[in-house]
Amino acid sequence: MTTPSAEEPKVYLDYTQAELDRAYDQRAWVGNADEILRAYSDESASIRAQMRHRRDVPYGAGDDERLDIYPPAATGAPIHVHIHGGSWRFRNKDDGALMAPRFVAAGAALVAPDFSLIPKARIPDMIDQLRRALAWVYANAESFGGDRDNIHLSGHSSGAHLAGVLLTTDWQAMGLPADLIKTGLLMSGMYDLRPVMLSARSDYVKLSAAEVLELSAILHLERINVPILLACGTAETPEFQRHPQTFAAALRATGKRVETLVVEGANHFQMLHEAGSPDSPLSSAAVALMSLGD
Repeated sequence: MTTPSAEEPKVYLDYTQAELDRAYDQRAWVGNADEILRAYSDESASIRAQMRHRRDVPYGAGDDERLDIYPPAATGAPIHVHIHGGSWRFRNKDDGALMAPRFVAAGAALVAPDFSLIPKARIPDMIDQLRRALAWVYANAESFGGDRDNIHLSGHSSGAHLAGVLLTTDWQAMGLPADLIKTGLLMSGMYDLRPVMLSARSDYVKLSAAEVLELSAILHLERINVPILLACGTAETPEFQRHPQTFAAALRATGKRVETLVVEGANHFQMLHEAGSPDSPLSSAAVALMSLGD
C-alpha cells in the first residue's frame, strides 16, 4: 500500500510554486509567441519605412538612452509616450512603431524611448532613465510639434509595470509640473511585485524588500492622480488578468478615475497589435483616453 503524497503547499493565493511560475510565464500559454514577436519586428520595420520619424534621438548620455519620435501632422499635438515590454530584459523601442500609425492618424505624436535592460541595469535604473526621458520630452516637445502640457503615457507587459511606477512619480521634485502626465494606458502589466518576486522571475529580477514595495504601483494609490485605462486579454495568464482587476478595484476604492477593458480572444503578445489596430476597441479606447486628460 502506498502512502499518498502530501498536497503541494500554496505559495500565493491558491497557487502552488509550479502554478505561480507558470502564471508568470507567457510562453507557457502562447504556443506561437515566437511567430507573433517576429511579426512585431517585421511590422515595425515596415512602419518605419513608410512613416516620417526621427530615430535614436538622445535623451541622455548613456548608450541606451535614445528615443524614436513619430511626429504629428500638425503642431501643438498631444504626445503619447509608449514604454515597451519584454520581461525587463528583452525587446526595444522598435515595438512602439506598432502604435504609431494609429496615434499619429488621431492627431498625436508617438514617442518610444529605449532604456537599459537586465542584466545591464536593474529596474530602479530603468525607472530613473524613463523619468529623464519624460523630462526630455517635456523640454523638447515643441521641436517635434508636440504640446508639452499634453503628455500621455502607455506601457505593455513589463512596460506597463514601469509606466505604472512612473504614474506615482513626484515630478515636482524634478522641477517639472506635478501633472506632467495626463493619462495612463496600462496593458497586460503587473502592478504589485510581491507575487512576482515569489515566482521564477525572481531568478533574474533582483530587488530589495524595500524596492519591491516602492516599485509596486498598487501600494501608492495616493500618488496617482490621472485617468487610467487598464487592459488585458481573455487569453492572458491568470495573473496577468488578476493584476488589472485588483489594481482597478483598489483605484476605485480610493476614488481614482479608472476604466478596464478586456479584449476578447487576445493573448498577452497580441495586445500590442490590438493597441495599434485601427478597428480595435482597445485602440479606440486608447485614443479616447487622451481626451480625458484635457
